Amino acid sequence: MLTFNNIQNIKSSIHVPDYNPMDIRNGILHFGVGNFFRAHEAFYVEKTLKTNPNWGIVGVGLTSGDHSHKKAKMFKAQNCLYSLTECAPSGKRSVQIIAALRDYILAPADPEAVLQHLSNPEIRIVSMTITEGGYNINEVTGEFDLRSIAVQKDLNNPSNPETIFGYVVEGLRRRRDAGMKAFTIMSCDNLRHNGDVARKAFLGFAHARDPALAEWIAQNATFPNAMVDRITPTVTTDIARQLNSENGLNDDLPVVAEDFHQWVLEDSFVDGRPPLEQAGVQFVSNVTDYEHVKIRMLNASHIMLSFPAILMGYTLVDHAIGDPQLKKNIENFLTLDVIPTLTAPPGINLQDYMESVINRFSNPAMADQTLRIASDGNAKIQVFWTETVRHILINKTECSRIAFGMAAYLEMLRGVDMQGKTYQITEPSYSKDQDALIHSDDYAAALQLPAFDTWRDLDSSILDQKVIQLRKIIRSQGVVAALATLPI
Repeated sequence: MLTFNNIQNIKSSIHVPDYNPMDIRNGILHFGVGNFFRAHEAFYVEKTLKTNPNWGIVGVGLTSGDHSHKKAKMFKAQNCLYSLTECAPSGKRSVQIIAALRDYILAPADPEAVLQHLSNPEIRIVSMTITEGGYNINEVTGEFDLRSIAVQKDLNNPSNPETIFGYVVEGLRRRRDAGMKAFTIMSCDNLRHNGDVARKAFLGFAHARDPALAEWIAQNATFPNAMVDRITPTVTTDIARQLNSENGLNDDLPVVAEDFHQWVLEDSFVDGRPPLEQAGVQFVSNVTDYEHVKIRMLNASHIMLSFPAILMGYTLVDHAIGDPQLKKNIENFLTLDVIPTLTAPPGINLQDYMESVINRFSNPAMADQTLRIASDGNAKIQVFWTETVRHILINKTECSRIAFGMAAYLEMLRGVDMQGKTYQITEPSYSKDQDALIHSDDYAAALQLPAFDTWRDLDSSILDQKVIQLRKIIRSQGVVAALATLPI
């Protein structure tokens, strides 16, 4: 395993920290220490620590269970060090050791330790990667959902929280009562206006707990919006073994990512921040156009590709984009349905951006899994497709391509590909009743799923009929036959 004692002995081609990790002080607490965070936020912060050693990161895991405990033990055993392998489409690779993560706490095992960090003035930023669906926003009302069992438990027992909302609000309560500053709450999830969503979620919880506390948070904390971008596939046991073999390391927690990375961020921090601009972060006054381009082009086409690809038996994204019909559908979707409705931010050519998206999907070194991309499609469709669908419905333009994506999603949820092979898709937010809609023989039944709630105020009758038609074709004749019916 990697430790402070052995990282200086690894081969010279691997970049090791050019500072002493023992000298780093904590300034950020992060909820959700997954691969994306480790290859993105921690990667950027790493670049600043030599000259600004006060921004080390405390990682917090919120889930319990054997896997979570094992992960926590591995972080501790490795002094929270890990390797990041960056892979270019050309095959060129570079490897570095990341030491920005200076501690890891499994919250269910030691909730008070998390709260002590949150109420420590050293922590000036609380960041999170809790997935698109992790903000507990009611899909119908657009407000924070107080009906959640976990939320109710935290409201009834605020000093012993379980949710991120309970932890953050209790931490801020302690800071307020101690006469301390609030901290910046920074979302790093793929959401439109992710800072605004985070603000709605945390203030919604805080208001239900204590309106006066909610008002203090609203006046003293900040919630910057951000656009984040980097493809970071799942690292299986076999991939980890391969990475270690190639790199000459014995790393229990390796991460692999594409060589592309981007972070566009509003400069709204209540108590300072690392000099992230030195690491390549682009600070702007408004991220809206940047996030729309990324979410509606890259993320939207990622799921548009993966839903039908799974049905066709493709397990890897680069194999899927190598299919001529699937690639052409992505190009048509972006060129005809998305790009005409987008405003390009300064310095971005949308046609060039589309080509870069396809090039990134084609990177074989990622070995990115279609099932990973397709997981939690309920939340992703609402975030990635809504603006495009609403534009199509309002302007009564061609709906066949987005209907195909919806049909492929619904057929994919059934868990059987066109060759009869079964697979496991993750949709954490669906109930047993909703699962019954997925497996109903009534092709229209699944259109009631909440994935499509964000345009129910519009007349979608033509779109719905097209989805039903395409589902029938996919099920009886296959994905290729359905694609053949789409206009060019």
